[in-house]
Amino acid sequence: MIEIKNVSHSFGERSVLRNLSLNIDEKRVGIVGSNGCGKSTFVRLLNGLLVPQQGDVVVDGLNTRKAGKAVRRKVGFVFQNPDNQIVLPLVEEDLAFGMKNLGLSKAVIEQRIEAVLARYDMQDFRQHPAHLLSGGQKQLMAISGVLVMEPDYIVFDEPTTLLDLRNKRRIAQAIDELDQKAIVVSHDLEFLQHFDRVLVFEHGQVVVDDVPAVAIPAYVARMS
Repeated sequence: MIEIKNVSHSFGERSVLRNLSLNIDEKRVGIVGSNGCGKSTFVRLLNGLLVPQQGDVVVDGLNTRKAGKAVRRKVGFVFQNPDNQIVLPLVEEDLAFGMKNLGLSKAVIEQRIEAVLARYDMQDFRQHPAHLLSGGQKQLMAISGVLVMEPDYIVFDEPTTLLDLRNKRRIAQAIDELDQKAIVVSHDLEFLQHFDRVLVFEHGQVVVDDVPAVAIPAYVARMS
């Protein structure tokens, strides 16, 4: 379970999140809201990319203030732009990067790379320059780079925004098929229709927290 306890966060004089308290334990949680409402800041708190100025974020008993590294092993993060996650030239090198930092054996690294490339039918791209992949392939590679680390949760910050319709559907399917719990920021309301829960953010607070059939129409009404 991810516990958010009385969390507030500001950037300079601008208050971004205000006294948030909630727990996340569902398999699929969607997050919606207008630009600048605090969504991206919120999800960055979930794996310790940001530490709240006030309050605490606790993941399976681990506080991000004190155990950030352990939390990041539990909570993977996929950015909106996969280029922000690519750090090495070739696909296989990039996929191996995080695992090498964990000190995993060559055999384990090899097995995990083979498995994840097979999962997304990308075996032929193993030696391909990572930055020359298509947009959809880059996003699948970003997801793959998180999956090989075997986290319990994966956070996605608008994973389909930069993609065409075909690749949006491909990424949506990839997320649907994950075994891990997923927290997804998205403007694609159709994609979130079958989630377990949707949080609607407004001015740094959660103003609706319900099943999609209730939360999404409420969000649309607030935006009208």
